[in-house]
Amino acid sequence: MTTAQPLDVQPTPLALLLLGREADPKSERGVECPGDLPSPSDPNLVARARAAKEKLGDKVFILGHHYQRDEVIEFADVTGDSFKLAKDAAAKPEAEYIVFCGVHFMAESADILTSDDQKVVLPDLAAGCSMADMATAEQVAECWDVLTDAGIADVTVPVSYMNSSADIKAFTGKHGGTICTSSNAKKALDWAFEQGEKILFLPDQHLGRNTAVRDMGMSLDDCVLYNPHKPNGGLTVEQLRDAKMILWRGHCSVHGRFSVDSVNDVRARIPGVNVLVHPECKHEVVAAADYVGSTEYIIKALEAAPAGSKWAIGTELNLVRRLANRFAAEDKEVVFLDKTVCFCSTMNRIDLPHLVWTLESLAEGNLVNQIRVDKETESFAKLALERMLALP
Repeated sequence: MTTAQPLDVQPTPLALLLLGREADPKSERGVECPGDLPSPSDPNLVARARAAKEKLGDKVFILGHHYQRDEVIEFADVTGDSFKLAKDAAAKPEAEYIVFCGVHFMAESADILTSDDQKVVLPDLAAGCSMADMATAEQVAECWDVLTDAGIADVTVPVSYMNSSADIKAFTGKHGGTICTSSNAKKALDWAFEQGEKILFLPDQHLGRNTAVRDMGMSLDDCVLYNPHKPNGGLTVEQLRDAKMILWRGHCSVHGRFSVDSVNDVRARIPGVNVLVHPECKHEVVAAADYVGSTEYIIKALEAAPAGSKWAIGTELNLVRRLANRFAAEDKEVVFLDKTVCFCSTMNRIDLPHLVWTLESLAEGNLVNQIRVDKETESFAKLALERMLALP
């Protein structure tokens, strides 16, 4: 395996020492920063992983999300964002096992889109997503009751981000809505406004707000924030009726970390730097950046960038490190937007030991950690996904 080069980032004294412990008070509420990246796994596991994968042959297809560690990406047959990987899995019907190196909602989406004969496996069942977990089926059903009592449910169309559970996708499909990704959110919102007067956007408030205000010309006053932990979402009936965008109070714990101070600091340190951030970042960060786009957009922007250009990237640290190593040979400087180390702790639960255990178990005929979505949920979730696929 190649050794990743260090980026200009330093662990903060307030960074998490153990997963789930402490938080940086300067970050958005609920945003935690786990500190240093995990150490590389035992290199002896590389040979075991190769042997197990070779033994499985065409029976296994390994998907690697962009935010995975290098030691895992090395064994991925394809890499990409969550929806691209789910589609890649569906296009590989001969593979009996789909090993999804990502997080739980991604594996659910792959199970929804693949055939009944294929088995989707998540190497570590603890690899969840804090954002997806911020919207439960019970909370969203209660929210819909609030909208019904306010007399606006019949003119409200749910739009759910791909980063949501199968239950939320099913709710969306059942109530006439669609799914979106970070790259097609505007198309999804345009479609939804053709169907109704308002949108309930789940579960990432920042992607919903940034798309509505930055890409569609709405004002911040057109958006209200629904807090599932408060009665009626913390909103009055008048606020709900006046709003065009009802944003769920959810966020990405990594992208919510970046601040305007991060942008100002990197501009001061690196003259001429281009600031490129993911639309899951807070609105003020997106407004201060030079470019905004999905992970695929970020990669393509750097591929097209001229030699000698400088870039500060506001997205998950594993991807930024990989891009920095890749483009250094082309004389492109790539740095992490924040000086504090911050990676996706749940993504990093998929490590080489878990992958080796998974592959060796499958090679021995033992199915482990299968992700299955029940048929009713799958039916409505697939309906929402199909509406997205039909977007122009």
